[in-house]
Amino acid sequence: MKLVGGRVRESMEARNGLEYLKHKRLQRAKSATASATAKNIANMMNRSGGDALSTSASYGMRFPGDASSFSRRKVDKFDTSDLAWTEKIPECPVYYPTKEEFDDPLLYLQRIAPEASKYGICKIISPLSASVPAGVVLMREQAGFKFTTRVQPLRLAEWDTEDKVVFFMSGIDYTFRDFEKMANKSFAQRYCSAGCLPASYLEKEFWSEIGCGKMETVEYACDVDGSAFSSLPTDQLGNSKWNLKKFSWLPKSILRLLETSIPGVTEPMLYIGMLFSMFAWHVEDHYLYSVNYHHCGASKTWYGIPGHAALEFERVVRQHVYTNDILSTGGEDGAFDVLLGKTTMFPPNILLEHEVPVYKAVQNPGDYVITFPRAYHAGFSHGFNCGEAVNFAIGDWFPLGAIASQRYALLHRDPLLPHEELLCKEAMLLYETLTLEDSDISPEDLLSRNCVKISFVNLMRFQHCARWLLMKSRACTSVSSHSQGTILCSLCKRDCYIAYVDCECHLHPVCLRHDVESLDFTCGTKRTLYLREDTPDMEAAAKRFEQEDGILKEILKEMKSEKNIYSCPLSNMFQMAEANGYTPYCEMKFDSTANICTTSKLSTNNQEHMRSQFVSRPEDEVHANFKLGSPDFEENCERISNNASESFQSSLQYECPNKSMGNVHRLEKKLIVDNKSDDSDSGIFRVKRPSSLKAERRNIRGATFSTNSGQQELLKKELNEGRSVSKRKERSYKYSDGVSHKVRYKKRSNEEVSRRRRHHRLLHSIEVAPKRLKARD
Repeated sequence: MKLVGGRVRESMEARNGLEYLKHKRLQRAKSATASATAKNIANMMNRSGGDALSTSASYGMRFPGDASSFSRRKVDKFDTSDLAWTEKIPECPVYYPTKEEFDDPLLYLQRIAPEASKYGICKIISPLSASVPAGVVLMREQAGFKFTTRVQPLRLAEWDTEDKVVFFMSGIDYTFRDFEKMANKSFAQRYCSAGCLPASYLEKEFWSEIGCGKMETVEYACDVDGSAFSSLPTDQLGNSKWNLKKFSWLPKSILRLLETSIPGVTEPMLYIGMLFSMFAWHVEDHYLYSVNYHHCGASKTWYGIPGHAALEFERVVRQHVYTNDILSTGGEDGAFDVLLGKTTMFPPNILLEHEVPVYKAVQNPGDYVITFPRAYHAGFSHGFNCGEAVNFAIGDWFPLGAIASQRYALLHRDPLLPHEELLCKEAMLLYETLTLEDSDISPEDLLSRNCVKISFVNLMRFQHCARWLLMKSRACTSVSSHSQGTILCSLCKRDCYIAYVDCECHLHPVCLRHDVESLDFTCGTKRTLYLREDTPDMEAAAKRFEQEDGILKEILKEMKSEKNIYSCPLSNMFQMAEANGYTPYCEMKFDSTANICTTSKLSTNNQEHMRSQFVSRPEDEVHANFKLGSPDFEENCERISNNASESFQSSLQYECPNKSMGNVHRLEKKLIVDNKSDDSDSGIFRVKRPSSLKAERRNIRGATFSTNSGQQELLKKELNEGRSVSKRKERSYKYSDGVSHKVRYKKRSNEEVSRRRRHHRLLHSIEVAPKRLKARD
């Protein structure tokens, strides 16, 4: 026995001895009841709860669909005959905070992060316990709670075009107790026991089963809307800040700045499993932190990869797990793209053989597991259990979040979060409190704030230099200020908050990382640079941050080594601009032929772009491709590892858009899941998805709403008709659906313009609706 963090822990020898005794007892029980077990298997009843679907003789569930998804085959690349490697995986750190340390979650996580992040995952033993069981919460506090499971084939795959693993929707609605009965029955029929078995034994059983066992499938309820934390005032854990419903909105959390909640990211989701239900190898969206709480039931085994080894992990997966015919692009980005499907499971011994560090955790009820940014992880359940998870971010996440945004752009994936907007808002909050700061700042807070400041200065320097080059090239005919929120670039899908360029028809907004002069849109070559009204304030904040110790030195170091991820893939732009007389934050003037104007509201088409929900979108959507045509701008971006100062490279090229691309990135009004809709009974599903019952009411950026829907629609109509042109004309655009749409503009009289301005002022006088107002579908 030994003392850790003020608590007694059993030695490894003692735990191994107990597991050995349990294992021997299990063997005797299995031997004595073998014949009875065979009889029970043959006469297995339908699952509890009145479901018509029965289990097969191999304990797995048979469902209609692609039969190849369930067929077993010998996969030579994964050898599960010798499982001695399971005993060689070291454990991750385990922490035992006191009640005082436990009081502030993010402060405590900041303190342990320098050590714990080296392992990718860590386990925290809660000093508080829930007085209301999760099952009671879900049955009594959430009346009518039901969920649909997903079917997971228990097999390995070749991971080529002919053999991939997919997860299927079961189509069966369970109550919490019905699923518990089914899961416990399946466990008892396999092991003739209703109790827990040693974790080391079940670990070998899982990999043996997934390699060459007889179970065909298991069911797993992941991404279930809801929370099992009690809202009763007597529940200590439910009333603490470790209640995951509160986690993303804590004062130090970056995600508190989001204007709408995101199910599975800022709002927790439940994960209800059974024996051998798994969560495949994946990394959190945008490389966010995650916190996972184990409410009840059997344990889970976790495997974690440190964030600094993420590229090595992807390299091994690309070379030894996937075949080239399923990769969408070369390098580690190809593996990253397929891993986003979250259905890839393979034994960690492949990683050990190629010197990729792997750590293990066994999560029991009452335990929290933290995954750190860019840490890949996977695992499985030891039996029926219920867990809950949510994402969060603190200041040190920004450099890694920038890497994630860049990789999404390379793969043309919609971002889930407005990274640029979050960074600007957090930096400006820091700037506003500089004079109020206490001189006695903790080292953890200082590190977090420096990450914010360095990231923000890098972003502002890039934006200023990119605008200077844009104006020097005279690629834009006018400049317009705006105060809207974030939109998405129609070419690379990066989020644009500070500035973007748009065409005459407002259908093709582009970020400043593209060669605007080479764009070829059907509406012509007249382009406007849209710049936030508060950009001078943000630049003043950036210059103020540069005066602090060490900030400017780090910025210049990254610029000279071309490791500034915020300017990728234009990492050489600073050198090119300086050679032409550019200086940081210099005053910029447009050519006299350019028209400089201001507008607080954009046209109807552009408002459609403001409806960004930052959720996953279908992969079959038409994408616009674009090539950085200018030789001065073409350069392979450097690949950055976990350290923000290290770089990564990608050779991905963009092709020039054709004239028929039309509106390639018009944002939808309703939330859409990635790859397939949840109404589908087959396909690959991503973990993070929008809620069908708790869909957020999206904010139209740049406009406010009253609760009077009739008045709201009238004001929107009047506002959206405000764009005037020299004469009445009609244009036809062909969108990605192949249908031509006509857009008509007409000249307005002075009286109409005055009336529109009055409505404009009225719009701003209306009381703002709550930012997190929810509406059911």
